Amino acid sequence: MKMSLKRFVPVLCTGLLIAGGCAKQQAVKADQPIAPSTTTQQAAAPTQAKPAESKPAAAPTTALPDSTIKSEGLAQGQAASSKAAAVSQALEKIYFDFDSDVLSDTARKTLAANFDKLKAMGNVKVRVEGNCDERGSDDYNLALSERRAQAAVKYLASLGIPASRLSFIGYGEEKPVDAAHTEDAWSKNRRDEFTISK
Repeated sequence: MKMSLKRFVPVLCTGLLIAGGCAKQQAVKADQPIAPSTTTQQAAAPTQAKPAESKPAAAPTTALPDSTIKSEGLAQGQAASSKAAAVSQALEKIYFDFDSDVLSDTARKTLAANFDKLKAMGNVKVRVEGNCDERGSDDYNLALSERRAQAAVKYLASLGIPASRLSFIGYGEEKPVDAAHTEDAWSKNRRDEFTISK
């Protein structure tokens, strides 16, 4: 009995390691900003405060501009982020027919309106995000969503937006706006969205 237990434990451990290594891993998106940790800023503040207590009056005046600079930088970052969100909301989505990457007349009119907005906004960069409904295989939907995004990018470029300001990505069926299993929901999910990228 002891001999079979000694053989079983290493086999079990190896199996668990292999199973853990095969688990689905979530990828971190490169374009998502990483929020600064407030605990490290709070932990750093007490260590800076102790030397300031030992000095008469010069230390508090030097600490004040640092905190002011940090808060101004944070406010500017938030303002830029809210401006990008407002620009993204101003750009309208376009929709596609089932199993198609062809721009409809309605989609072309919407892209023309988006072009006018982009022209007025200056040199912002735009990422076109293609999406599909749930029907079809994962691989097929990913390729179709990329073709849909490319179609919008090509059309915007033909209107005059420089290619250096445009990028695209296809999400396939991974980001539905309506999770229902109806034709109405599927038609909402067959879309391109426009977001401001850095």
